[in-house]
Amino acid sequence: MGSSARPEHLAQTARRAEEAGFDSVWAGEHVVLPDPQVPPSPMHPQDPALDPLLALAWAAAATTSIRVATGIIILPQRNPVVLAKELATLDVLSGGRLTFGVGVGYLEPEFRAIGANFAERGAVTDEYLDVLAHLWYDEHPEFHGRFADFAGIDARPRPVQQPIPIVVGGHGPAAFRRAARRGHGWYGFALTPDGTAACLAGLRDAHERVERPSELGEIEVSVTPRGRLTPEAVGAYSQLGVHRLVVMPRPDAAADDVLALIDQAAGAVA
Repeated sequence: MGSSARPEHLAQTARRAEEAGFDSVWAGEHVVLPDPQVPPSPMHPQDPALDPLLALAWAAAATTSIRVATGIIILPQRNPVVLAKELATLDVLSGGRLTFGVGVGYLEPEFRAIGANFAERGAVTDEYLDVLAHLWYDEHPEFHGRFADFAGIDARPRPVQQPIPIVVGGHGPAAFRRAARRGHGWYGFALTPDGTAACLAGLRDAHERVERPSELGEIEVSVTPRGRLTPEAVGAYSQLGVHRLVVMPRPDAAADDVLALIDQAAGAVA
């Protein structure tokens, strides 16, 4: 987004992050935005925002080891069969570096423009996660549900990773339950340490209410911090049990400002 929507700046940002020792670069999405801007839309409708999968493929081509992550894909706005192919393709092209972050979305005008099911977006998300798993991992993919139905098909190549790590985004009880039940990780966006603590309490409560498959292991916590990232702030998030900080530049940040933020954040963590 912003200056990183330009191809040369996107590649430069990914390379600098890799050189600085970051483990991943993240891209969110909004297919369209309300015009004029109305709450809760987070961006001005004329702000540039690349498709995350194409942008991350570009970033992967400019790097060798840094992971590429969606933070997040609005899953109920997508065709799950097409998305399964796109994500598997990105995992193959990146050499198995994809982390799939997913959320349910919240902008009704965006859903309406796409023709997606806003009212049942939570149920659609859960079913689409099942669809992706069948297409990626089953020898003979088949699915019969409320929102997707197929049999007698296959989709190759399969992802390099078995499985692709799934990170569930969201700050509400349903997101916490989904992360506990289905996610390798959870992602909280624009949170202070106090806000993070409240979300982690909700995540712990969800763990007590739902059964977590043992193969998922410990849930990995990623947070985009709100405010300047100082060594003290890093310590506060770390003490809460946060595993990863996803640092986001200001929307109006110039390319040089983005590079400077990378260096500043690396210094704060060090």
